[in-house]
Amino acid sequence: MTESEQPVIDRAADVVQAGARGAVGAMAMTGMRTLTESLGLVGKTPPQAIFHQRLGLMMDLMPKGKRKGLKGLMTKGRRKAARETAHIAFGVGAGAGFGVLPPSVRRSAWAGPVYGLTVWLGYELAIAPALGLGHAGKRKPLEHVALAADHLLYGQVLSEARRPPRG
Repeated sequence: MTESEQPVIDRAADVVQAGARGAVGAMAMTGMRTLTESLGLVGKTPPQAIFHQRLGLMMDLMPKGKRKGLKGLMTKGRRKAARETAHIAFGVGAGAGFGVLPPSVRRSAWAGPVYGLTVWLGYELAIAPALGLGHAGKRKPLEHVALAADHLLYGQVLSEARRPPRG
């Protein structure tokens, strides 16, 4: 059976499994970012920058009398939880996108890490500029290396090269 003849249920299972690996990969990235931020290698991470900008826009759109309520609702702990939840959700979606790739591509040892780097470059070159996040182009070289490394980790978690083939 060729890849194009793979049963739909198997393809759907591949997407769901890749989405689950994407969640785990995003959580692994969070752990790595905690380390790189603690070491002073990374300033504002992409999820922090996006969330900070979006919360700021929400505040600007609200009438002045209502802003205090939103600020009180979004305590520091809740903001962090919401940001991490959004990052994991993005990781699930990006992982599911990996699961859509042909099995022969996903099984290549390089596919997961290259996919992880592609997700990061997509953010740096397209998403950040589209959202007006100027920090992306102003990062220090070591910060780029640290962010690339956590996306390589994400891609390695997605990787199917180590997964035994289905019978």
